[in-house]
Amino acid sequence: MAKRSTRNRRTESYAALSLVPLLAVATPAAGQQQDAQLWTQINTNVPLTDEVRVTLEQIARFSDRQDGLYQTEFGALLGFKATKGIEFGFGYRKVGAHNGNSAADEDRIRQQVVATFGGFTSRFRVDERFNPGGREIGFRIRPLLRYNQRLGTGKWALFVSHESFFLPNSTRWGQRSGYERMRNIVGFVVPIGRLMTADVGYLNQFRPGRSATRAQMDHALNLQLTINLQGQVFPHLND
Repeated sequence: MAKRSTRNRRTESYAALSLVPLLAVATPAAGQQQDAQLWTQINTNVPLTDEVRVTLEQIARFSDRQDGLYQTEFGALLGFKATKGIEFGFGYRKVGAHNGNSAADEDRIRQQVVATFGGFTSRFRVDERFNPGGREIGFRIRPLLRYNQRLGTGKWALFVSHESFFLPNSTRWGQRSGYERMRNIVGFVVPIGRLMTADVGYLNQFRPGRSATRAQMDHALNLQLTINLQGQVFPHLND
């Protein structure tokens, strides 16, 4: 059993290396805009039963190009554990635009499936965007893959993740269909006491140039605090 466990861990580590090239895909290109940012998030997991939880979410993002705080998000997600390693979720977020952010405030509804297999966690999420600029609903499809490599026998871990954004429809208020952006993160999971962990890492977000819009690359310090009330552990992902 020990040999099999070691072999499985080695296989997961090799497979995780396949994510590394994704971190290098968004390399600087001539003519693209770049921005230095800070992304912060607090997630509080409140278990209702052994299979059901509510996650309360608070997000604040800061930008050099957009004069400080440019986006806030407040929301909640209801999660149902279907089987071991599989969880379904349904949630809502209120998104606010600030300072140099010219986007409108939005309401978003989300559905997702989260699957955990060893060190890998995947999430398939669909967003519905409701914008005051029009009655049409903007859909977003967001597949994510993350790998956690534990460091030693404690709760410290190294992680890498990749998320892509596909927009299946266009709207009159501004959403355009197609591949819209990617987010790549590399960082560390840092335990804080018995109930909390922090993700500390580098986030690279790349949006290809589309129509008359220049390509955009964001370099962000990503800080996420996760609070697990009653000490229960849930799938650990970034937004």
